[in-house]
Amino acid sequence: MINNYIKDANFEDTGFSYTLSLISGKHKMVILYCLMEFEPVRFNELRRYLKNISDKTLSSNLKALESDRLIVRKEFPQIPPKVEYSLSERGRSLMAVLDRLCVWGEENKGSAD
Repeated sequence: MINNYIKDANFEDTGFSYTLSLISGKHKMVILYCLMEFEPVRFNELRRYLKNISDKTLSSNLKALESDRLIVRKEFPQIPPKVEYSLSERGRSLMAVLDRLCVWGEENKGSAD
């Protein structure tokens, strides 16, 4: 029997797909989590937190998160240059979702069957 609802459905039109498009990739959720816990955070602090990430990869992830209006980049006019990253209001609204992922992980990390 064919499910008549799924034949016209398109995953890419869902809110779930949109949310995944914003946080997909190896590092974006970790960057957001770090900012949630420690903001504001500087570039080198993020790099140390993430351990094995290249400057180019971190930079491109930060630019993407800023472009998606999830984080704010604040540049201070001084020498040497100082830049801090923090969550935007839009990014903060996503933290409830990421926090639930953390809670689920804590509750289930020792119970893999």
